[in-house]
Amino acid sequence: MTFPPWHPIHLITGLTVWAIWFVVLYGGLSVACEVVPPDPTRGPLNWLNALLWLSTLVVVGVLGWAAWHCARGTPENTQPNRRFVARTSAGLYFLSAFATLVVAVPVWFLPPCI
Repeated sequence: MTFPPWHPIHLITGLTVWAIWFVVLYGGLSVACEVVPPDPTRGPLNWLNALLWLSTLVVVGVLGWAAWHCARGTPENTQPNRRFVARTSAGLYFLSAFATLVVAVPVWFLPPCI
């Protein structure tokens, strides 16, 4: 079941996806560093950082698609309240995608288990 772009569920979905991704990213990082830590001499180029970056790209892609869907899914001739919800949701999805990228930047430069 898909929701139309003007459905209010979109107002909370983007930030909820970001929050879940944040917990999974750093929770998974902590567990992986405790159970199977990567070789610290390799620096940031290891399997754990690659996995974290891949998951980040997947989440950013999903949030970007949702932003595009909400921004383009409501024509100009619809009711103003529907347009407002759809465009605000698109902005929140975009903000969530941007926040996901900003939080994942240390994955590029830092070894995971320091």
